[in-house]
Amino acid sequence: MAATGEIGRTERVDDYEARFARFLDEDVAELESALAAKDVGTPAVPRLDEAGRMHPEVWEARREVQRRAGAAGLYAPHNSVEAGGGGFSRTEMHHVEEFVYRHSGLGLGLAALAWTEGPNPAIEHCSDAAREKYLTPLVRGEITAAFANTEPDVGSDVLGMSTWATRDGDDWILNGRKAWITNAHYADVLQVVAITEPGAGTASLSMFLVDGDAPGVTRGPDMATMMNDGLTGGLTFEDVRIPADNVVGEIGDGFALAMAWINWRRMCRGGMDAGWGAWLLDRAVEYAARRRSGGAPLADLQSVQHLLAAMDADVYQARATSLVAQARLDELGPYAIPLHPEAPRLISLIKIINDEAFFRVADNAVQLRGARGLELGSPEEKLFRVARNLRIPAGTTQIQRNAIARGLIRDRSPES
Repeated sequence: MAATGEIGRTERVDDYEARFARFLDEDVAELESALAAKDVGTPAVPRLDEAGRMHPEVWEARREVQRRAGAAGLYAPHNSVEAGGGGFSRTEMHHVEEFVYRHSGLGLGLAALAWTEGPNPAIEHCSDAAREKYLTPLVRGEITAAFANTEPDVGSDVLGMSTWATRDGDDWILNGRKAWITNAHYADVLQVVAITEPGAGTASLSMFLVDGDAPGVTRGPDMATMMNDGLTGGLTFEDVRIPADNVVGEIGDGFALAMAWINWRRMCRGGMDAGWGAWLLDRAVEYAARRRSGGAPLADLQSVQHLLAAMDADVYQARATSLVAQARLDELGPYAIPLHPEAPRLISLIKIINDEAFFRVADNAVQLRGARGLELGSPEEKLFRVARNLRIPAGTTQIQRNAIARGLIRDRSPES
């Protein structure tokens, strides 16, 4: 039952937000204070170790937030009730994600809601044995994962990958390389997509769960990106033996499962971008009212007012797109296999509209602050880099336009 007239806002969303706010005040604040007393950087701009990885003290602070959030039932509201999650719809999750990102800013609170290193919709298709070993601990925040799909020479062209797995009795033997994998350095379990039947089109791929410390798994090289958070790296697999219980879904389901994971991240952009966009706008309004130029507040200048208005318009329009599109996706089944033909276009609209809008918001936030906006490590500078980064992972802007165009053409085809 809706708590207000706003799309997707329910009483359990209100309850989640209230519990999350207390979690920020009682748990996260304590951990942030302890981390600030150490010379290790911040959650947003961590100091890196000699290998170029996130400082272990920062990593452990994030992990403690995840464990506490898991114990409090805050970590995986997006997962099904059967998997131990909250069973929230996508519109409900928009509000949750927006609240988390707006009220956490760039602090440790972001780790309290499962991101790419946590449980995801695709992994719920695992076996009963894998559910007990991997999924349940992931939902509880006790272990972390990495989604290993991208390769050194293959990104958006998923069917062009070269990592392969061959059957050996009941087991599978995995070989190949993955690149630009978030959490590659630390993941306890690797969610790997590989070729099992070459030339079979979308049925050529399968998904496996691989222990991070399994014989034949090599972590590295470390891959420095503009995010500069020390969380990105490569993975190499040399004759890694995978038991049959670690197949996700069925052999040949890999493409559909990989797209379920990718589409989850695309849909999450709505709440993430709205939350961070609103946070940047709040900061911009406060700064414009406080900062003086020519004897008057910046907010008195029409040019500054126009920057603020543009930021507000971008956040509002993109947020509205997300809520309307995800309400329809809730009707169609956002993670259905096979996916409803209408869904890919809607999912791509969410990602491209929100990512492009957030990039403009971050750019205007930097512009409004002038030289202060250019300072390395400032929230505006960091989120400008984040905004630029978001236009590539989970499918580039160009890939989203392809999906949108295919949906439009198919819907208007005489044969559709």
